[in-house]
Amino acid sequence: MHQASSKYPLLDQIEFPSDLKKLKVEQLEELCSEIREFLINETCANPGHLGSSLGAVEIAVALHYVYNAPYDKIVWDVGHQAYAHKILTGRKHVFHTNRRYGGISGFPKMSESIYDAFGVGHASTSISAALGMAVASKLKGETDRKIVAIIGDASLTGGLAFEGLNNAGHLKADMLVILNDNNMAIDPPVGALSEYLTHITASQTYNRIKTDVWNALSKLNKLGPMAQKAVQKIEGAIKTMVMRQSNFFESLNFRYFGIIDGHNVTHLVNILKDLRQIPGPKLLHVVTVKGKGYKYAEENKVQFHSPGPFNKETGEIIVDASKRTKYQDVFGYTLLELAQQNERIVGITPAMPTGCSMNIVMQELPHRCFDVGIAEEHAVTFSAGLATEGYIPFCNIYSSFMQRAYDQVIHDVAIQNLPVVFCLDRAGLVGEDGATHHGVFDLAYLRAVPNIIIAAPMNEIELRNLMYTAQLKNWGPFAIRYPRGYGVLNEWKLPFEEVPIGKGQQVSEGEEIAILSIGHPGNFVQEALQLLPAHISRPAHYNMRFVKPLDEELLHDVFTRFKKIITVEDGVINGGFGSAIAEFMTAHGYDAALVRLGVPDRFIEQGSLKELHHECGFDAEGIVQAILKMAGTKLFKDISLPNYG
Repeated sequence: MHQASSKYPLLDQIEFPSDLKKLKVEQLEELCSEIREFLINETCANPGHLGSSLGAVEIAVALHYVYNAPYDKIVWDVGHQAYAHKILTGRKHVFHTNRRYGGISGFPKMSESIYDAFGVGHASTSISAALGMAVASKLKGETDRKIVAIIGDASLTGGLAFEGLNNAGHLKADMLVILNDNNMAIDPPVGALSEYLTHITASQTYNRIKTDVWNALSKLNKLGPMAQKAVQKIEGAIKTMVMRQSNFFESLNFRYFGIIDGHNVTHLVNILKDLRQIPGPKLLHVVTVKGKGYKYAEENKVQFHSPGPFNKETGEIIVDASKRTKYQDVFGYTLLELAQQNERIVGITPAMPTGCSMNIVMQELPHRCFDVGIAEEHAVTFSAGLATEGYIPFCNIYSSFMQRAYDQVIHDVAIQNLPVVFCLDRAGLVGEDGATHHGVFDLAYLRAVPNIIIAAPMNEIELRNLMYTAQLKNWGPFAIRYPRGYGVLNEWKLPFEEVPIGKGQQVSEGEEIAILSIGHPGNFVQEALQLLPAHISRPAHYNMRFVKPLDEELLHDVFTRFKKIITVEDGVINGGFGSAIAEFMTAHGYDAALVRLGVPDRFIEQGSLKELHHECGFDAEGIVQAILKMAGTKLFKDISLPNYG
């Protein structure tokens, strides 16, 4: 078992929150320091979401010191900031497996721990989930159960968060929302709400008066009814005296408290104890520093959001020495090149300019790129509005997050046949982020939508050329999906070429078996063909490039010549590319043996891409095994293959 180091004298005593409660309040500051040291030591070699978790250590410690989880419900938003929570709730000794294959999840997960009140990974869900728990507790008569949601200022920009606040205020639910305001998402936050929070945080008059109110509230338990009414009058006076600074939250029937230093753990504990006694919907505004306690993370907040391996002594992030380029950067540099040639091109991203590399364009053409905050639905409809006025929006959204805007894709874009180019980043399995982030559903959920073109490049050159093609004319909705991470080519910045819509290409000739691939897994097919034993006939390989429209001319030729077909995709098998081929085969009366390789009908957990591709059976080894089995080779399990596990 992984043993905690003796350099953590307080943390060594804690396995669960019940152990934490045995400490004196005066010891909590030192405990927070030990947790930070633990996090830095663990994540420098086994990477994770470091900056956000460093900034929320005191919040996690104070919550578990005051509240009685798991009976009291503590609901985290996204989960980037929940590492200290995990360490305090029985997972300290297995934290070295965080985000690893077969290890613990990098996000709160109900099946992993009873202390994880709600599974998360996408932003803005905590308030709605906590409201459901608060209403359920009321229905069951559990008047002593407390419900807390922790949400970041960036996640608060999501529409779901506003819907939850609005409904919670209407229902007068007994719950606490902690607004963890660090003035950062992955990138700096944008929008009027961010400006509002910055304004009230900077208001010295407002904060001084609110501090006076806190001094009064700290004596709440000792006050009689008349004195309590006096405190309420003081609060009411603030609303009138100080420019109604807190009116935004209080207009939603939330009692607003703050601004509080989120790194003063003793003060946090005292405040949370007081707030436990106040019924109804409450919001505590806490200001923190992303990366707190680690100099390099504080100075480089974007890089240390999820830095990968790094040297903890120097802060140097250890980068891949490969000469290949990430698909994300190919997108960014290509979009800049296209935008410089075509003034009608604009870029839209929901809070991921660095992650998707649209920051490359923002640096050169800031007036034509729009970061709309964590608001995927808005990003899509905003793009639709731009398209109605003759612009060509390149709307870049992570595939997993596009699920949140499905209605907008159908209702606002596809029905009106508007020329929005959807660049679906992180399509397919994404690795260590796990089930909440795998972008494996897009081919299936988009294929059902009329009017939309769906394409997937096999390499970086195809990504460039598909982006070039998408802006040549009004094709209507045009989706291009591509994976996370590095491509396969050393040289990719070649002159643009138009890609014929709905046309695939034959990559290699072959006999007996035809392999149809979509997107990046076509490279796994080529690798698999090199691994086949010499006595096995080489299958033909076709890079289809488009899922919609399918290249029917090519497919008629394939099904006429081959009676054994294998499809390969980095997406769910049910309803995806392979299903489209099966539907074509059935519709046209062809009789062929069809094997579909892709993501099976279950949620895939975290691990490296190599491990997950192997688990799902569409890496080079899995394709070889499928070929040998379809060819009738009885000894296919005995063929010597590289170990991809």
